[in-house]
Amino acid sequence: MDNPSTLLPSDNFWVPFTSNRDFNEDPRIFVSAEGVYFKTPEGKSILDGCSGLYTTPAGHGRREIANAVYKQLVELDFSSSFQRSHPKAFEASTKIAKLLPQGLDKIFFVNSGSEAVDTAMKLCLAYHRAQGQSSRSLFVSRERAYHGVGFGGVALSGMVNNRRAFGLNLPAAVHMRHTHIAENRFTIGEGEHGADLADDLLRLIQNYGAENVAGVIVEPIAGSTGTLVPPKGYLKRLRKICDEHNLLLIFDEVITGFGRTGKAFAAQSFDVTPDMILMAKAITNGAQPMAAVAVKQTIFDIMMETTPDNSIEFFHGYTWSAHPAACAACIATLDIYENERLFERAAQTSAYFLESLFSLKGNPNITDIRGYGMMGGIDVLPMGNPGKAGHKLQKKLFDNGLHLKTTGDAAVIAPAFVMEKTQIDQMIETLDRTLRAM
Repeated sequence: MDNPSTLLPSDNFWVPFTSNRDFNEDPRIFVSAEGVYFKTPEGKSILDGCSGLYTTPAGHGRREIANAVYKQLVELDFSSSFQRSHPKAFEASTKIAKLLPQGLDKIFFVNSGSEAVDTAMKLCLAYHRAQGQSSRSLFVSRERAYHGVGFGGVALSGMVNNRRAFGLNLPAAVHMRHTHIAENRFTIGEGEHGADLADDLLRLIQNYGAENVAGVIVEPIAGSTGTLVPPKGYLKRLRKICDEHNLLLIFDEVITGFGRTGKAFAAQSFDVTPDMILMAKAITNGAQPMAAVAVKQTIFDIMMETTPDNSIEFFHGYTWSAHPAACAACIATLDIYENERLFERAAQTSAYFLESLFSLKGNPNITDIRGYGMMGGIDVLPMGNPGKAGHKLQKKLFDNGLHLKTTGDAAVIAPAFVMEKTQIDQMIETLDRTLRAM
């Protein structure tokens, strides 16, 4: 292993989404990972309580994926997806389509969740224009939503700091209220109250006109903002309103996709089929940058039928779309999910994980706990300025041997599907002990 002193921050790397001054004074660095543990330069094991960043539900260091990527790089390291392609792109798209709700048959590959969001927005606009409805340019999102960091995604985001920094002069977007309400505090799974919040969409339609709305985008479970589980019936109500007004419904499943809710996608867990599903993160178990937009066949067909012959139907794409190594990683990852029945394992482990998480209810520094499947959220008692408690918590947890993500004063827990009960116990004990010492 490299000498730890050579791994300290340099003057050159600008760390993203990070207070760089704070980080440089007290750096937290990983040098390796295996299973559900990271290792620091000093050799200390850090339990991964967030599957990397929701990315790695099959655990770190999967040789099957690494070998598939290596083999692909030696065989075909790059092929443009513009007017060309390669076999792995077709194989990966077919394997993904088999996991999706019926009718979501077309897969457009991109490289990140942010790119998936911007791609879906462009698809909405292009689809409506193909039908002569170019007035449809307004997007509907929600407060406390996170839809990536592209300019389109920032316009949709309902997280205040994201919009405050870059939210002006962006694509037109309006926001429904979020579903994090007091009546559902300390509820496992879907809350009993708040389905009527979906009627915010009706109010926006009445204010702006359905003929001006391009699409409605929601996270089935809002992840980055603290695991906000929808109330019972909320998503079905959104689907009904969209159907009644001919609106496209988009599920951002960058976090919930690939087993996090106990089924392949949250759309199946909540029995609601959107018009598009966005996916990323766990699509390659975090081993390669990759994302995708799944689109209903009917949308694809209309765009094909209304475009002149030998013309590009969707004028969009990226140099790295369907990169051969990413496709190889995707195929190997989906094989692991299937062969080890990891979605079923997530569904089986969920009850123990959520029961353990909710055992923290009596902790005096916790004001709410939420959870569904293999993801949970904890609201921490504030300490002065918003976010101060959350920032302190994630640093203290690292010192105590646990990696978690915090957003503001909310902590997000998303264990790998391969995590054992003893490791869940270790995670919960560390959380409880650290929070009580805050």
